[in-house]
Amino acid sequence: MVDRFLTHLPIGGPSVPFEGGIPGWEIFPFTGDLHVKPLEEPVLPEPARDGEDGPESCSTCRDPMRNVVWSDEHWRLRHLGGPSAVPMTLLLWPAGHYDSSDLPPERAAELFPLAQRIERAMTALGGVARVHMMKVGDGAAHLHLWFMARPAGLGQLRGSCLALWDDILPKQDEAQWRAALAEVAAALAADGGTAH
Repeated sequence: MVDRFLTHLPIGGPSVPFEGGIPGWEIFPFTGDLHVKPLEEPVLPEPARDGEDGPESCSTCRDPMRNVVWSDEHWRLRHLGGPSAVPMTLLLWPAGHYDSSDLPPERAAELFPLAQRIERAMTALGGVARVHMMKVGDGAAHLHLWFMARPAGLGQLRGSCLALWDDILPKQDEAQWRAALAEVAAALAADGGTAH
């Protein structure tokens, strides 16, 4: 039986043409003759995500301090391992192995105030117009929130395409990136936790 949310989709058929939506937005980073890939058949049950079977199968739990720039008793803030094109990209993880659906209420109560601290610290770098925050969750069962700083003045990079722009633009100088990480870590540590 086909799921009710799939019946309108051209699964296995030819690619569909662009008809409005993101490709028509001024922030879409591509131009020219683009083609949409055909939709593949659903795979159910879906393959397990990293950490789906608990902390012993979770790469974050096995290496909890990898790329950490700031931490406290309950949270870890990490970089992705190298410079980004945008001023900064960081991921916030709870120290315990939780996803959003089972995050304890006391951790959930800390989450948005901490997100505000991270946003303020990233914006304080200067040259940052906005900080995007998102939760995707398809790659790992361990909750992680993305924080991406959009450069001031580059309105073309605003919105949901910022991650695409970050993938295709040249990466910043590593020394500059590391200095910015240290600034954010110090700003967060001034209000608690430890800069790394």
